[in-house]
Amino acid sequence: MDTVVITRVAETQWEAVAGDLIVGHGDVAHRPDGRLFLSIDVWQDTIFDQLATAMLADLPAPVHTVVGEADRDLKSHWERLGFTVGRREWEYVLPSHPRGGGLGTQHLPPDVTILPAGEADEDLLRALDRTIREEVEATVGWRTMPAEVLAGRPGCTLVDPSKYATAVRDGEYVGLVRVVPVRRRARIGLIAVRADHRRHGIGRALLTHALSTLHQSGIDSAWAEVDTSNAAAIALFEGAGARRSSGYLELIHH
Repeated sequence: MDTVVITRVAETQWEAVAGDLIVGHGDVAHRPDGRLFLSIDVWQDTIFDQLATAMLADLPAPVHTVVGEADRDLKSHWERLGFTVGRREWEYVLPSHPRGGGLGTQHLPPDVTILPAGEADEDLLRALDRTIREEVEATVGWRTMPAEVLAGRPGCTLVDPSKYATAVRDGEYVGLVRVVPVRRRARIGLIAVRADHRRHGIGRALLTHALSTLHQSGIDSAWAEVDTSNAAAIALFEGAGARRSSGYLELIHH
């Protein structure tokens, strides 16, 4: 094979070229929380190393990547370059039909109402989002939450308020769930409750509402990612009849 030349062809893209042939390319995604995630597609392992090394030289540390927990070859490629496991994540699939899961009929806690997606006051919803993020960051860290590549204004963490259903208790916004329908399946991107209102069944009520809404819309199931250290979230989803479908590792290079 001809000598491989690595070129950064755009702010977020690199190419590996041998002669007149593109033999690999790499991309970096900028997450809303500031993390950089790499992905590489190449024909040969030696080109993988060259492309990854060039990308690492161009980018500020730390950088991250995600691999399937069963993909040992890809994991070893990244580890050879100095990446280590930062977190583990399981993917769950939940049936939307109440008879298919463990939630059954929705029972709201006292003084709690659920505002369907798109009905919340946007300012109050954004304030709730900021509060929850601050609480998570002060404890387990926001890095333990599923990360998404969402386009928005700098500092904007709530890109599309119409995707959020909200729990209201005694007039206060106390919990939220974000659901994104995708054909016959949907993604539960986030479900969270303010720290001073947890352990009252609000998270369960939000999840029940989300799945019920999906079922009424003709969507059969939803999927969600959960950090393996988040015992409360795992208990919530498994209690709803979720089954684990796969797992992922987030690797980090300092």
